[in-house]
Amino acid sequence: MKKKDYDYFQAFTQAVDYSCQAAEILKNTLTYFDTDKLNDRLKDVHGVEHAADLGKHEMMSELARAFITPIEREDILELMQELDDVTDDIEDVLIRTYIFHILSIREDALRFADIISRCCGEMLKMMKEFRDFRKSKTIHEMIVTINDLEEEGDRLYTEAVRRLFMHSKDPIELMVWREIFDRMEKCCDACEHVANIVESIIMKNS
Repeated sequence: MKKKDYDYFQAFTQAVDYSCQAAEILKNTLTYFDTDKLNDRLKDVHGVEHAADLGKHEMMSELARAFITPIEREDILELMQELDDVTDDIEDVLIRTYIFHILSIREDALRFADIISRCCGEMLKMMKEFRDFRKSKTIHEMIVTINDLEEEGDRLYTEAVRRLFMHSKDPIELMVWREIFDRMEKCCDACEHVANIVESIIMKNS
């Protein structure tokens, strides 16, 4: 019996689904913040990140053996790496929250977690549409939405850091929260990188 062809587009969608799961863990952890449960939430997000890594390695193995691919190998590699980076970056936010022993969550961090969650949700819609990108009438709108959300994240970062320095003179608090906001902005940037790669692939194959 002929082996079923590996479904790269399904693998991309699964990778984004892991990012969505990680974003939801981050949002819920910060919204219902409990330092006693933080280590458990860290284990949860690490489990998602590990599953995402396994999916990435499976794709790499398939790609190494593949004779024909639906889009260029370099594009598959770049897109999968960027998708993996999104999940890694979200995990990184929770790691920083844990190692810095954060005791309470700033309002701006909750707003950031919401933007990250929305970015991932829009990315999932985009990736589900990506399989039919040559015919899709909506994928470009999704790319634009992700870019808009990243800009919203940039604006929030500027205001959040400004508020931090306006209301705190504690050098440890300033250092810690500046670092966490940096990591949160990086999550939004990573989502935009994914959207930009998808847009580039569409342009090359149209």
